[in-house]
Amino acid sequence: MTVLSARDLKADVKATAPPRTGRFRVELVADWRQATSRWTVESAGTPFQDRRWLRAWYDAVETGTVEPLIAVMLDAATSEPIALLPLVRRTQGGIRIVEFADLGLTDYNAPLLARGAPDDPAGMVALGRALVSALRRLPGGADLLRLQKMPPAPGGRVNPFAALGRAGSCSLNGNLIDVGEDIGSYRAAIKRMQLQRSWRVFSRYSGAAFRIVTNPAEALALLDVTDSQQDARMRSLGLEFNLNTGPRAKFYRELIAEGLGDGYVVVSALTCDEATVATGLGIRRESTFIFLRISNAGERWSHCSPSRLIIERTIDALSAQGVTQFDLSIGNYAFKRRFGATPVPLTDVSLLLGWRGLPLRLRDYAAQWLRRYPTLSQRVGRALGKRAPHEL
Repeated sequence: MTVLSARDLKADVKATAPPRTGRFRVELVADWRQATSRWTVESAGTPFQDRRWLRAWYDAVETGTVEPLIAVMLDAATSEPIALLPLVRRTQGGIRIVEFADLGLTDYNAPLLARGAPDDPAGMVALGRALVSALRRLPGGADLLRLQKMPPAPGGRVNPFAALGRAGSCSLNGNLIDVGEDIGSYRAAIKRMQLQRSWRVFSRYSGAAFRIVTNPAEALALLDVTDSQQDARMRSLGLEFNLNTGPRAKFYRELIAEGLGDGYVVVSALTCDEATVATGLGIRRESTFIFLRISNAGERWSHCSPSRLIIERTIDALSAQGVTQFDLSIGNYAFKRRFGATPVPLTDVSLLLGWRGLPLRLRDYAAQWLRRYPTLSQRVGRALGKRAPHEL
């Protein structure tokens, strides 16, 4: 195994390679571009496992906050690519944690999977063991491997790392809408939401329009509006908003620069002569689109349900372009049920790498156990000051 430490990103530090044993071999690389130069195969995954998303993420996040640590997993006998895990290492309270490149920006974490990735129980266990073994030999050390928000089958392929945990152990879930080839049937299914009426009400304003934005400068200007509107909304709820500063703000701008031109990033807006009433931002891969951020101009426009309306208008526009699956992203909110979204359970896995990680491992285990009992979990959440989804 060749290890490239992320301790100094300007210099690759190689560790002594141990004998190649077992079914899989793991190479740990400190630079995203170097990792992808070795990953030349087509791979399955959600839109979040797209190279444009990951390149924007690694470019935006400050190396002083986290250390990039990409795991390239190969067949030990043939050196064929098996899986690529976009990871980082960071320190929390003296505990060295290896986790997905996320920081609250990625809804679904998963490996990029090649065709040879195992889907049998023995193979999945062997792949997990190979990763843990490599991380335990990592220069600089690691105490806990924490893999969170993993879908069971990204891109239709079995996620071998999700199999190491229990489906639904994550506190969040996805929300998938399958409109199929008949958008008319879907419109009829959500007719009770009266979104056609909302559109008629909005259309009475001078200059009222829905648009998919393709100009980068305009898209970035709309992102500023999104930041402002979401910040105001969170402040009204007494909650902190952090997507408009630091690496997170840089990330979304990098993402638009990376993916707007070829349709991977989709920016939409409801506008009239008075204001930008609502905005939408999402990512598309083939026939799947995921809503990332939605904002509206506040109570002044509530009579035309702008947030719901921009979702409906975006679904309508993209379905005409061949998109058949729409994901309303993580979070179990009531309005997502009204759009006909089906919950997608996600999996959290915590694996011990060193004794220092034991306290966090036990805390993760307790949280996963508590999620098996929703009523008790909600009571504990309220005691800790957390709001239920319907309260937001």
